[in-house]
Amino acid sequence: MKKQMAGTTAVFIIGGILVMSFMGCEALGKKFIRKPKNQERVNEPVLVPQEYPSLYKTPEEAYKQYLFYWKSWQDEFINSLLYRSSSKKRATCVEEAAKNLSFLRNLLTPEKQQGVDEYIRQLMVLKDAVSKDTFAMSSDSYRMTAEKLRRNILRDYSYNAVKEFVIDDFGTN
Repeated sequence: MKKQMAGTTAVFIIGGILVMSFMGCEALGKKFIRKPKNQERVNEPVLVPQEYPSLYKTPEEAYKQYLFYWKSWQDEFINSLLYRSSSKKRATCVEEAAKNLSFLRNLLTPEKQQGVDEYIRQLMVLKDAVSKDTFAMSSDSYRMTAEKLRRNILRDYSYNAVKEFVIDDFGTN
């Protein structure tokens, strides 16, 4: 009888301790309470525009850098045509090449900008033709056109060929 009473007492004591620990632990209670979904934000971020200085010190440096970027993307485009890469890669390469050509255009005087406009137009015509050629059946022809464009642009718009037409200040166009 004493054994049975000792076991019952132990169960009651353990049960009492468990009940008291669950009732007294506020963190555990918070853990099981669902938080409301409609809480409004108290702190709205304040966005302040920040003006960053130009990456390039001179227009000549900027021109050389954009010419280098264009040449890299143009070479990548030619390689993507040579190795029949995905259409997405070809489109990205030609778009980046055209974007860098337009940045380069903005650094030239108006009389030299017209020639760059024509090269950008030719690049966009090439891009449209390449995008319509789903199975890359004429990629050799497109590659030769891209190489010809590359040669002509480097001949006509290398820095040595246009250094007197590069603008003096970034602010003028």
